[in-house]
Amino acid sequence: MKPDLFEAPDYYNLDDLLTEEHKMIRDAARSWVKRDVSPIIEQAAQDAKFPKSIIPGLASIGAFGPYIPEEYGGAGLDQISYGLIMQEIERGDSGVRSTASVQSSLVMYPIWKYGTEEQKKKFLPKLATGEFMGSFGLTEPDHGSNPGGMVTRFKDAGDHVILNGAKLWISNSPFCDVAVVWAKDENDRIHGVLVERGMEGFSTPETHNKWSLRASATGELIFQDVKVPKSNILPGRSGLGAPLSCLDSARFGIAWGAIGAAMDCYDTALRYSKERIQFGKPIAGFQLQQKKLAEMITEITKAQLLAWRLGVLREEGRATSAQISMAKRNNVEIAINIAREARQILGGMGITGEYSIMRHSMNLESVITYEGTHDIHLLITGLDITGENAFS
Repeated sequence: MKPDLFEAPDYYNLDDLLTEEHKMIRDAARSWVKRDVSPIIEQAAQDAKFPKSIIPGLASIGAFGPYIPEEYGGAGLDQISYGLIMQEIERGDSGVRSTASVQSSLVMYPIWKYGTEEQKKKFLPKLATGEFMGSFGLTEPDHGSNPGGMVTRFKDAGDHVILNGAKLWISNSPFCDVAVVWAKDENDRIHGVLVERGMEGFSTPETHNKWSLRASATGELIFQDVKVPKSNILPGRSGLGAPLSCLDSARFGIAWGAIGAAMDCYDTALRYSKERIQFGKPIAGFQLQQKKLAEMITEITKAQLLAWRLGVLREEGRATSAQISMAKRNNVEIAINIAREARQILGGMGITGEYSIMRHSMNLESVITYEGTHDIHLLITGLDITGENAFS
């Protein structure tokens, strides 16, 4: 087992923009990743198993609902703290960050924002500690980039509703205790419904044979005449804007998280380039390798500035969905490009599990697709700057 020698790049002294609390929170997450994630993650990815043993650790560093108020079990932190935690977790592995993102932004966030006081008290404290794990059901087999076309529905049945349909590509679904499911009522209005493990007709089969996010559990949510109490419907907001607001929070976390993956690939490639001798000198001394490394650190620095500014705007309540979309798309794109270039610097060693690069590269193929594909985010920016809708 190789020691985790990661050193975070900070080419523009961006630590100066962080408070002491920010740095303390980040460093605690970084230390935890080095101690509890790095030693096991390669084997977990090889085995295609989510390491459930790390759930208490994720809770201990505030990865579950860091911005949720303390009265509901959260840490009451700001948005930059949330971003930094996601950055450090994804430096370890995108799949582990996915688990934390779903729990925080796609499960705890909508319950906190749109749930009743009873729902908040019932679910949020247990989600914050990891006693409960959650999943988010929006994507369907035939409706991904067009979630408004969903066919999952519920109908009124007195003091409860009857839910039918299916959701696909759902992180955490195989072991979730509660799923925030988005479904249409009899008037075609979208609502959030809390479906709990054990409800008759609710099943969560796991998706196998993945080449990406192998250390993350992915599956389906299937509803066959599931009887859900009306008290489990989120009353605070309905319509497509409700789940999209959750995606804003998740995409914000991804914009930070992708930087972590990029930093890990860069740091690995830089260290390797100084140690690998060819033609009598370290390959770091060759122009083409320096070009790769110089471009990497430039893109990482730009992504760090983009994420930091977005964090400030989001904390002030001024970040738009389009701004969040831009950061998600840009930062994931630079991360996946850095992973590919870093792999080349390592040559054949870059494809082995002895180094993290190929695992990051495979994971980022999912990250560039979920929470809005690369192309969809380009269209979101295009709509924002032109006022013309090119989605259909």
